[in-house]
Amino acid sequence: MRMGPAELVQAAAMARRFYLEGKSKIQIAEEFGVSRFKVARVLETALERDLVRIEIRVPAELDAERSDALRARYGLRHAVVVESPAEEQEDAPDPENLGEVAADLLGELVAEGDVLGLAWGRSTIHMAAALDRLPPCTVVQLTGVYDAGTAERGSVEAVRRAAQVSGGEAHPIYAPMLLPDPATAAALRDQTGIARAFEYFDKVTVAAVSIGSWEPGISTVHDMLSDEERAHYASLGVAAEMSAHLFDAEGRRVGRDLGERCITVEADRLRRIPEVVAIAGGQRKAAAIGAVLRSGLVTSLVTDTAAADYLLTESAAGVRPALERADPDGE
Repeated sequence: MRMGPAELVQAAAMARRFYLEGKSKIQIAEEFGVSRFKVARVLETALERDLVRIEIRVPAELDAERSDALRARYGLRHAVVVESPAEEQEDAPDPENLGEVAADLLGELVAEGDVLGLAWGRSTIHMAAALDRLPPCTVVQLTGVYDAGTAERGSVEAVRRAAQVSGGEAHPIYAPMLLPDPATAAALRDQTGIARAFEYFDKVTVAAVSIGSWEPGISTVHDMLSDEERAHYASLGVAAEMSAHLFDAEGRRVGRDLGERCITVEADRLRRIPEVVAIAGGQRKAAAIGAVLRSGLVTSLVTDTAAADYLLTESAAGVRPALERADPDGE
């Protein structure tokens, strides 16, 4: 039915009180001398007749619809999807804007007194470089570096940068991620500085990690191994790598012997960290991201639309709520 001028004026006034001034329906009812049910009907009519238009606006680079769908599908605490570059190269690394968005997310998640853990990865390094706010917290390195000679521009520098922004302590690890044999790795873990960092692993409350797919240039660990070793782990069905832990397509850990040669946080410790944010995107990493989400090791994800579209259409088989932190190997 057509609304008369008095009804239009009243509807506009009630809508202004409710949507702009934040008054309750009861307060509006008292002011206009009607029931709150009448107010509810008027507000509903105002929306139907286009007297009120509600817009939900987020920055252009964020895709709110995909973010919410991804969060719901995988049972994540937070999922943030950013627009992929207009001309994404198939062999490109993670879009750098993932790091910028992840830096803002950490600014939300980290509270004063927290212990922030940073694992090696190009995305986490970009994130640390983009940090401009963090409450006072301790920052600890969760893995060794890709190459000891690159420590100053890699994960050691990322830890220092985060600690500088927060004004807290930094606990870097001056050691390679991958060692020639378990004995060398064990000896390094016993060194004072590295042992001190490891002591903080059980205190970490928020962690940021990267994900790699098992192929050249996309997985740091893959690139550090010999051809024979790569072929061996490929034969085990490895589909993804995170912090030197290998996973098959269902999220189960494979090639555990590799961990004995690595300076990295153990998977069981990662699972106990309350908030683990994975930062990864791009078409080449999409399947690997899905595998890690099935592992139960991460609680939140920052990714791009290219990876999100794959994750939202892949088979739901094996998908469990990430917040259950369920271990696929325990089934």
